[in-house]
Amino acid sequence: MTTRRLDCFFKPRSVALVGASSRPGSLGRAVLENLRGGGFKGALHLVNPRHSMLEGMPCVARISDVKPAPDLVIVAAPRDFVQQIVADSAACGVKAVVVITADTEHGVGSLADRLADIAATTGIRIVGPNCLGLVAPRAGLDASFAAHRATPGDLAVISQSGAIAAALLAWAHERRIGFSGLVSVGDMADVDFADMLDYFAFDHQTRAILLYVESIRDAKGFMSAARAAARVKPVIVIKSGRHPRAAKAAATHTGALAGADAVYDAAFRRAGLLRVADISELFAAAETIGRIKPFTGDRLAILTNGGGIGVVAVDNLLDLGGKLAELSPEVVARLDGILPATWSRANPVDIVGDADAQRFRLSLTELLADKANDAIVVMHCPTALSDSEAAAEAVAAAVDEHRRSSLQPKPVFAVWLGATPGSNAIFEAARIPNYRGGATRGFMHLVRWRENRDALMAVPPSLPDHFQPDVEAARAVVAGALAKGQTWLEPMAISTLLEAYDIPVAPARFAATPEDVAAPACDVIAAFGACVIKILSPDITHKSDVGGVVLNVETPEAAVTAARAMLSRVAARRPEARIDGVTIHPMVRRPHARELIAGIAEDSVFGPVIVFGRGGKAVEVINDRALALPPLDLRLAHDLIERTRVVRILRTYRDEPAADIDGAALLLVKLSQLSADIPEIRELDLNPILCDHQGVIVIDARVAVAPAKSPHLYGSNPRFAIAPYPKGWERRLRLRDGAELFVRPVRPEDEDMYRAFFESVPPEDLRLRFFAPVKEFSHTFVARLTQIDYARAFAICAIDESSGLMVGGVRLVKDADETSGEYAILLRSDYKGRGLGWNLMKLMIEYAEDEGLTHVEGQVMAENTNMLAMCEQLGFRVTDDPGEPGIKFVQLDLQKLPGVASKLPI
Repeated sequence: MTTRRLDCFFKPRSVALVGASSRPGSLGRAVLENLRGGGFKGALHLVNPRHSMLEGMPCVARISDVKPAPDLVIVAAPRDFVQQIVADSAACGVKAVVVITADTEHGVGSLADRLADIAATTGIRIVGPNCLGLVAPRAGLDASFAAHRATPGDLAVISQSGAIAAALLAWAHERRIGFSGLVSVGDMADVDFADMLDYFAFDHQTRAILLYVESIRDAKGFMSAARAAARVKPVIVIKSGRHPRAAKAAATHTGALAGADAVYDAAFRRAGLLRVADISELFAAAETIGRIKPFTGDRLAILTNGGGIGVVAVDNLLDLGGKLAELSPEVVARLDGILPATWSRANPVDIVGDADAQRFRLSLTELLADKANDAIVVMHCPTALSDSEAAAEAVAAAVDEHRRSSLQPKPVFAVWLGATPGSNAIFEAARIPNYRGGATRGFMHLVRWRENRDALMAVPPSLPDHFQPDVEAARAVVAGALAKGQTWLEPMAISTLLEAYDIPVAPARFAATPEDVAAPACDVIAAFGACVIKILSPDITHKSDVGGVVLNVETPEAAVTAARAMLSRVAARRPEARIDGVTIHPMVRRPHARELIAGIAEDSVFGPVIVFGRGGKAVEVINDRALALPPLDLRLAHDLIERTRVVRILRTYRDEPAADIDGAALLLVKLSQLSADIPEIRELDLNPILCDHQGVIVIDARVAVAPAKSPHLYGSNPRFAIAPYPKGWERRLRLRDGAELFVRPVRPEDEDMYRAFFESVPPEDLRLRFFAPVKEFSHTFVARLTQIDYARAFAICAIDESSGLMVGGVRLVKDADETSGEYAILLRSDYKGRGLGWNLMKLMIEYAEDEGLTHVEGQVMAENTNMLAMCEQLGFRVTDDPGEPGIKFVQLDLQKLPGVASKLPI
């Protein structure tokens, strides 16, 4: 995940085409024609050993013959020569290569695999192989074999499919929509989705990004880059392969519910991406974001000359979860004065089938002025009494007047049934998105993107103070099972594991023989009134399927009889199964409880996934479930619950009291933390969970375990696609005067604590920290400091536990290449000179070393002499910043000073 040298793809000074050809119908000819026709102003070199001249241009035999080495090389040569061409390019000092040539092989030994090795060892950047190429319209660069030219614009396209990229170019050409860049990444030997998302996210000429995804290889890189991009601009994604021919067999209900496409959907949702279902919807989304900037609000007004199409539009809007605007009384009154008496007097505003252009213009002008709506869809149905082009002109004129007079103009969407080339041209010129249908979907695309962006910035509620999991006890359970060679935890071990994370569970007692059942059954029946007997076998996943569960046993004698009969019954039905005995559980009677399922499933791409839904024996038949990538907070857990149908019966209905939804959400957060702390847990299935007004309790559970592949800190599961809260960096710090502070990584729910901290810091200190006066601590300002992607940054805060107040903090943001990081630090005035700043800097440097960074650097105002003095004592080199008068540049070389953090005094 790096943007290193990506400018060479989009802003090259010179380009070489290897495999250039004059043969009609050849790949080399098609790419050459596009390169020459795109308007590239830099030097263009041709390479082909069979020619000295091509199409009137000089041609050399080898890439090494091009002097000086070009910034960018396009490879359209036969497959057998590609590896050597790329290696030679790297040796000559070429920085970037696009390999258009296709390969029929995949995996180890494929062309992509061999090119990946070259990229890793030489640092050359490679797009492809097996791609359409790339287009950079502002540079006049068309390094592709697409049939249509791209014009400059503000949409970026990143496509794994060359065909989809070509189709988007053709579609955009028809509608005069331009691009900031288009990249067909192909087999992604080097440059991948994460690299391109990072590049376009920070490209000021890109307003929105379109993605076509077939598969993700680097889930961590993708999620980190996608979340960062979606915070600043719309990212729309289409994912193919939604319906695989067959799902792999899963050992638990949870695993069976977590289908591959559902996990991708959960990942896109968590990243804040807007997913569309098919190519036509992708085009519709591009139509919207290509012409309309994001707006606030979600209330839609509909203006139409046909009542039927207006009603259909309302249905579509409500199906998509949209909100139909109410007309303000003032606007209704004004419309009464300009419309026939038969107009609808409601939204949708039906201005009747004989509406002329003037009626469209006057009505739209009133709706644009109405504060009761946020956007407008204008629909035109062709009639003998209405001139389509004149009506389009009227709409364009009203919109133009509104844009000129409003500081925040409303978006307007057009649906022109029976459109003519003339009406289309009018809307194109006015930059009004024009649909044959589906304008409500276009409106909702932008509404959903804004909601996704807001969700990324939302502050979650804090966890209860009493949730303090006993991680050591839980780890001991798992370690004990692994030491015995077990892959599934025994019921008694599961009880201990869940209790360590304060997850209510019906405890299990073990009996090896029917005769051993009497004593534990007597204890359980005395406490709960009845017990449940279950078979215990490592080979039987679903116990009830083989008669391995007996409910409501009310006496010890009956328990012995039930166990004996069960062992006989299960042995007959599953003679090959190993039987260890039976377990005895309380018979939990909750007549108003709803049955739920929750668990952890393992996805081959995105790692652990949290699953929630309706539980019980028919869980897979009902298939009511939702997925989320961990780590979860309470807000994300509630969102997960809200995406299921079972949530409807968790609320109050008829004579049933509301179930404890907050308790269910907290249970999900606990599962997420359990997965973060103990990566040896590979699958976990809680089914059923009983949930009613009294709370939640787990009735049955299964847990699969396997050794972790790499060392880890608590809270740092290496398989998480989203970096979890790094609990291993929590510690207590003793200052020089003996005062103790609690130091921990920053959490999203710290927003109020951060705001109080900033309010306690003198304005002059804030100016030195932020290089400008800070007058307001808005949600957006503070959220950027508290919502940390720990894949890209590290931030810790020092807390006085007696007051709960933050007294200092330090952060380190890694660069795109993850080789260096930029730090910042701020302390409360009364903690200066006590050793807090020194220790926070020491901890930050320790983190940088742990992450393998080579440098730590920062900018310090020249007048901040205390900070500069400390930097010099820590080993930083201090120089003037050539680009910033009054600023000092400080840098610590961790390669020259290996292990410096451990050598620094406390």
